[in-house]
Amino acid sequence: MRDALPSEPSSDWPVRTTRRPTADRKRIAVLSRKPNLYSTRRLCEAIEAFGHEAVVLDTLRCELQVENGRQALLYEGSAIPHLDLVIPRIGASITRYGLAVVNQLQAMGIPVLNDAEAIGRSRDKLRCLQILAGAGIQVPRTVMMRRRGHLDGAVERIGGLPVIVKLLQGTQGVGVMIAHSMKELETLLDTMWDLDQEILLQEFVSEARGRDIRALVVGGRVVGAMRRIASGAGEFRSNLHRGGRGEPVKLSPDYEREAIRAACAVGLEVAGVDLLESDSGPKITEVNSSPGLRGIERALRIDVAAEIVAHGLRGCGVATSERAD
Repeated sequence: MRDALPSEPSSDWPVRTTRRPTADRKRIAVLSRKPNLYSTRRLCEAIEAFGHEAVVLDTLRCELQVENGRQALLYEGSAIPHLDLVIPRIGASITRYGLAVVNQLQAMGIPVLNDAEAIGRSRDKLRCLQILAGAGIQVPRTVMMRRRGHLDGAVERIGGLPVIVKLLQGTQGVGVMIAHSMKELETLLDTMWDLDQEILLQEFVSEARGRDIRALVVGGRVVGAMRRIASGAGEFRSNLHRGGRGEPVKLSPDYEREAIRAACAVGLEVAGVDLLESDSGPKITEVNSSPGLRGIERALRIDVAAEIVAHGLRGCGVATSERAD
């Protein structure tokens, strides 16, 4: 597994390793398909900067074994060594298998930074919104339906056209569309339903003007936030993977409070919380259990990876004040 570590350090953040006695070193795994992804690499750098051992486990190379009185996790057929902490970075395309792996780790008593139940809640967009609304957190008006017999009424209930159309599961802006007319909406819905996809209809918050805020919540506090701005005219999605750009933003107390409340309601220790700036205050659109680090680290010039690792180490009872000189 040591070979799965990133071969090159990030050019943005130099690695400065604390000299820590071997007996005090923890072995921390990042659960990720690709060791060279920016976020995975940065987490490994932060782990080593605190003087601990970083390993990367490819989620799909993990094998789960369950029998009477015993549960085990194998990696490419071999027993994994002792792990002190696991940081899950599960891609949306492998959510089901990833959750099974995290559940197995928990059953074995290995601490995880975001448990399987919380990750599962965040991946189901409707379930996440149900939890947030139930906690009194403002979300966009949303309808889920499977027949278009009462489509006119549904559109009216969420504020009229245009309407945002979202796949129930999606990430990085994939599966998010906008319909400006009933004909366009009907065509989108028929196509999605023919493909057996569940969809959400959601109000279009026009005053957001193609912008939203991504707040990074770690251990019940906001460690940084950026405003994401859509790439140009006609693009309503502000995701950086869709060509949007990020700029630093200082959250007002009400926006910071709602971001923290959202992460706590879903049960995530580490979360990217997306907020729309509406006339009625912050509206939470999504709570992400594996937020990307590249955009926010580059926009804010802060070491978010170190914040995440430090929180995980504190949960294991490890002091983090000794980071590299």
